[in-house]
Amino acid sequence: MKVDINFEAKSAANYSVFIDDAQSLNISGKVAIVTNPKVAGLHLKSLLEKLTVDELYIITVPDGEFYKNQESIDLILENLFNHKFNRGSTLIAFGGGVIGDMTGFAASLYQRGIDFVQVPTTLLSQVDASVGGKTGINNKFGKNLIGAFHQPKAVHIETEYLQTLPSREFGAGVAEIVKMAVTFDKDFFEWLERADLKKTSDLQLAIQKSVETKAWVVAQDEKEKGLRAVLNYGHTFAHVVENLTNYKRYLHGEAVSIGICMANDLAVRLKLLETSESQRIKDVLERYGLPTTFKITDVDVFYDHFSLDKKADDSKIKFILAHGLGDHQMRDDIDKEIVLSTLKAYSV
Repeated sequence: MKVDINFEAKSAANYSVFIDDAQSLNISGKVAIVTNPKVAGLHLKSLLEKLTVDELYIITVPDGEFYKNQESIDLILENLFNHKFNRGSTLIAFGGGVIGDMTGFAASLYQRGIDFVQVPTTLLSQVDASVGGKTGINNKFGKNLIGAFHQPKAVHIETEYLQTLPSREFGAGVAEIVKMAVTFDKDFFEWLERADLKKTSDLQLAIQKSVETKAWVVAQDEKEKGLRAVLNYGHTFAHVVENLTNYKRYLHGEAVSIGICMANDLAVRLKLLETSESQRIKDVLERYGLPTTFKITDVDVFYDHFSLDKKADDSKIKFILAHGLGDHQMRDDIDKEIVLSTLKAYSV
């Protein structure tokens, strides 16, 4: 199946997302696959069987969010310079969201921008991170604070890569699926309550629906000036959780699951969401083994970290909240004391 992303603005080139479409990848010029040792060991042979290129290189970077940093970008760029890549060359991001973000960022930097193709191997990257052109790295101040919008040339999703995915990684992807259903599509969320995403047919449909939802949003708002910010539901809290745990305790999707629950707690206090609706969302997350709580040791420190988030606008903190099931609100006018009361509910 194929989902097309057609941008309303003409600043970005349109492209397609292929889902379980076993067509060969034919790419001219020099090509580098950027991956990590784990993914390469499991799936590189499969990718190479589908790939036809003129000249191929493999660039391996360390595995994990902790290595999503400038040192890894330097490693990728150094390889490109050493092998004399040019503006007609292409990078292939072969891995999860970390690999996709770093490969896209390196592609945006090299000679002011070269093509890259996404071949995501985790559920989270298939339903979310690989689509939309957000690229970047982390630093000591927070997550994805250095980066660029650089759209891929194409996205190739193969569910066969998910067969070796650990249960935690699978759950991390489910959190992003739930995120899109809660904020944009009540029917999709109610289907998720009944579905079993361990079944291939249900999983394929969930991936397709998630990609279609994100494609619709991104096509209207490539640079996150409005509607696309809704895709950050749960992330305002999640990024603080990740930062405070040095990106080591939780997978990104696990932190998003916690962030969704915190955001829902805030939405209930603002009477945007019923307690029963918040519980239904929590139930779906917990069904796939996702964490839904976090012990905050210092409420003031947690709150101060909001200001480091990309979604903060000067002194205003932007929260994306569920407004019932299938709708949303973006708010930057919430009284600090209400936010603190939410955080205190999670404090030790």
